[in-house]
Amino acid sequence: MTVIDLHAHSTRSDGKESPTQVFEHAAKAGINILALTDHDTTSGWSEATEAAQRFGIGFIPGIEVTTRAKLQRNGGSHFISVHLLAYLPNPNDEGLVATMGESVGSRETRALAMVEALSKDFEITWDDVLAQLAHGATIGRPAIADALVELGVVLDRTEAFDGILSKHGGYYLPTEVVDTFDAIQLVLNAGGVPVIAHPLTGISPNTDRGDLPLEHFEALIAAGLAGFEVYHREVPELAREWLLELANQHELIVTGSSDYHGVHGKPNRLGENITDPEMLERIIAQSSGTAALL
Repeated sequence: MTVIDLHAHSTRSDGKESPTQVFEHAAKAGINILALTDHDTTSGWSEATEAAQRFGIGFIPGIEVTTRAKLQRNGGSHFISVHLLAYLPNPNDEGLVATMGESVGSRETRALAMVEALSKDFEITWDDVLAQLAHGATIGRPAIADALVELGVVLDRTEAFDGILSKHGGYYLPTEVVDTFDAIQLVLNAGGVPVIAHPLTGISPNTDRGDLPLEHFEALIAAGLAGFEVYHREVPELAREWLLELANQHELIVTGSSDYHGVHGKPNRLGENITDPEMLERIIAQSSGTAALL
């Protein structure tokens, strides 16, 4: 059996381990093929390539692109955050590079403002946050959460995200990022394969199936979306069943992944959800940006 995990993070974004450590742990966990998909950066690809070769693991270069979509629902509209996994894109594509640069810049501006607000109530500084980051890493709420943990304000990231840094809290600020439809086109232009990460994570078990945003997803598919990360610990069973039906109807790619952030990051563990080899073959066949290292 080939064990394929197509979603993992390192210290190049919000993971707690270097790309080398991620692949070392993947080897120990029995993973055969792993994708490194740090947020809005390809800076970990080179180290991941070397680590994959050292530990005898296949490597799928990827990115988790931060996007935002306008969703029409219940007679109104609102914006939702959508994370788009881009598999095997050209890392030097001008449009993709520019968009990632803008996203990283927006993240830093937002983080600065959040830290400034936090500093009025807690003993936290910008230097405290920077101290949590590896060189060249993209910045976001996890770095702020880690600083709060280091300062003894909270016990761990989960407590920080559920409380002080909650999206419903007074310190949270949104990030200005690319529109989901534009991001899909950017990934396609770069020869990559766009797959939505952990879709519909906020769907309640009591949601009427008729309330699920079919029109929105069909529009994304028409724009070139290649698939869904259906098997993920945060995707509810109701959403999973609905997504599988939609994927089957449109002959989309279906993946399963851990969304690993390190042993001391999120509770997600390497290989807890995996991707069928046939689905990986389809991703590789649809890509033209960069090669899989198998």
